[in-house]
Amino acid sequence: MDTGAQHTMNLLAIIPAREGSRGIPNKNSALAAGKPLIVWTIECALASAVVDMALVSTDSRALADLARASGAHVPFLRPAELARDDTPGIAPVLHAIEWMRDNRGVTPRYVVVLQPTSPLRIPADVEAAMTLALKVNADSVVSVTPAPSHPCWMKILDADGRMTDFLPRMEIPFRRQDLPEVYALNGAIYLGRTEMVLRTGGWYSERTYGYVMPPERSLDVDTAWDLHLADLVLRERHEERKDTDR
Repeated sequence: MDTGAQHTMNLLAIIPAREGSRGIPNKNSALAAGKPLIVWTIECALASAVVDMALVSTDSRALADLARASGAHVPFLRPAELARDDTPGIAPVLHAIEWMRDNRGVTPRYVVVLQPTSPLRIPADVEAAMTLALKVNADSVVSVTPAPSHPCWMKILDADGRMTDFLPRMEIPFRRQDLPEVYALNGAIYLGRTEMVLRTGGWYSERTYGYVMPPERSLDVDTAWDLHLADLVLRERHEERKDTDR
């Protein structure tokens, strides 16, 4: 619908949570430390001082009800064609931005995607990413963590098991201290100017900056083992908070 002048907000948090998943059945509602993964991320968004609205995009009525009960906005159910295994990750984000613009007259200046599979992210991470974006006038800020293994030391095995270098043309230093620092995407935060995200259909430009997160907050839950680790860390955090409050 035509809403005339578009109302603006500063930062819209979009939490994508489709019903299906490959590695873990119903992954987004899987429990870690007694709480569904999606709830950890909703609570993180709501506790972040820079987030104006936490919006969940899901095709699942059960997840929608859970999200609403946790304080998130769920103004629509995601169309089935945007919830398939092969749906590009940016597609439901663009849909959510356009839906809010067309149906609520709301156009955020910035949008941040917070995936439920990053339950160890904390509100301060979202706030720091937004602060970085404003400080350097970034088009986008994407969270990264120091790579656990350097690509210079990685190998490839052919069909017979014969090993060759992953980067055969590089002169590889013997000492780790001499290697260039490399970072891996951790999936926790994708923040960008809404105009840029809509225009390019992605998160990357010449003005994309990395927000570095420590490994202990960078777990991306994809397997049952990852979920087990998340459960252990979150339970430990809870116990530490209880000790502090005593």
